[in-house]
Amino acid sequence: MSEGSITNQNDCYVAPVTIGDQTWDLIVDTGSSNTWCGAQEPCKPSSTGNYTGDSVYVSYGSGEFYGDEFLDQVSFGNLTVPSQSIGAATWSDQFDGVDGIIGFGPVRLTRGTVSNTNKVPTFMDNLYNQGSISSEVLGVSFRPEVGSDSDDTNGELTLGGIDSTKFTGPLTYFPTLKSGAAAAYWGISIASFTYGFTTIASSGKGIVDTGTTLIYIPTASYNKFLSVAKGKTDRSSGLAVFTKKPTSNFGIKFGSTTYTLTPAQYLVPAAQYGNFGLRSGKYYSWIADGGSAGVNTIIGQKFLENYYSVFDTTNSRIDFAQAV
Repeated sequence: MSEGSITNQNDCYVAPVTIGDQTWDLIVDTGSSNTWCGAQEPCKPSSTGNYTGDSVYVSYGSGEFYGDEFLDQVSFGNLTVPSQSIGAATWSDQFDGVDGIIGFGPVRLTRGTVSNTNKVPTFMDNLYNQGSISSEVLGVSFRPEVGSDSDDTNGELTLGGIDSTKFTGPLTYFPTLKSGAAAAYWGISIASFTYGFTTIASSGKGIVDTGTTLIYIPTASYNKFLSVAKGKTDRSSGLAVFTKKPTSNFGIKFGSTTYTLTPAQYLVPAAQYGNFGLRSGKYYSWIADGGSAGVNTIIGQKFLENYYSVFDTTNSRIDFAQAV
């Protein structure tokens, strides 16, 4: 087991990942599974690596990249994979301010991303298969930014286990989905969404994604949220906006456990308006419209900043606990 610090950049968390002899700031992403670099400057194998001759292409919810595959040693925390598949981006879109991604999603998401290859073992797969970790478990500690900062190194990844100092109370686990569109990801059943005493959805399926900033809920649920909270969608940012500050809690229920976000937790702090180009005098929410088809529920970073999460491949489950 090994722990490593990660940095909150407001809209994503980045980890300092060493590939060969260079260290890159890579987005911590449980919503994808390939690892790649080169979004800002060229990324190439070190003396310990080599190109495979295959190409890599991955499209994301926002952004995409294309490049060449190489194998090289990859390190994070105190653990190293000596021969990890890496995408060296020759072209990428919508990755300003970061160098690429380290993918912590299920290995099936790599299917078809590398030419002449079916699936590519993830960084966690390789750590487990080589015996560096005894269980394929990722513990994730996110925390909200303080003030107007956009670069607090306040998070932690635990590879191969959990850090019990980062949460209080019990860890409650929920099985991952076995079928449907969300099952390809870290998919989870949702019992309900609530706003105050109003149920805005009584069931659903979604994914838990560290690489998504917001909390996306289905359009019908989102519209009901706007109705009861007296808000509307801000045209410029796409966020829910309110002229009067909401006072009720927002709840997400998994199984029989409800995880609550207070207004202070689901509203954008005024000190961060400048980071997101928001206008003063209004209130904006991290809860957004996920659409009406496909994977339209995403439990993203702004939820996970308040709850410790565990992505357990070995036992096919996701755990949550109250963050400290």
